[in-house]
Amino acid sequence: MLKLFTKYTSIGILNTLIHWVVFAVCLYGLHTNQALANFAGFVIAVSFSFFANARFTFNASTTTMRYMLYIGFMGTLSATVGWVADKSAFPP
Repeated sequence: MLKLFTKYTSIGILNTLIHWVVFAVCLYGLHTNQALANFAGFVIAVSFSFFANARFTFNASTTTMRYMLYIGFMGTLSATVGWVADKSAFPP
């Protein structure tokens, strides 16, 4: 159980770092708005997390439908958070 938790946590940390890097590149390097930067960072990071956890943490197979539903739902949530931040003029 501890080994499973360690794998899951490690992938989560990498996922967060990937999200931050992609967000920063989009926002500061490509000069996109927060909603698009957050959405791009999220999609790339969560894709990594989905496949890495399936393979290395849970030894599970993935399906295209499960992946698309997960990305669609979570991506919409992420874009909404970015949109609210843009409309509220919250700093990144």
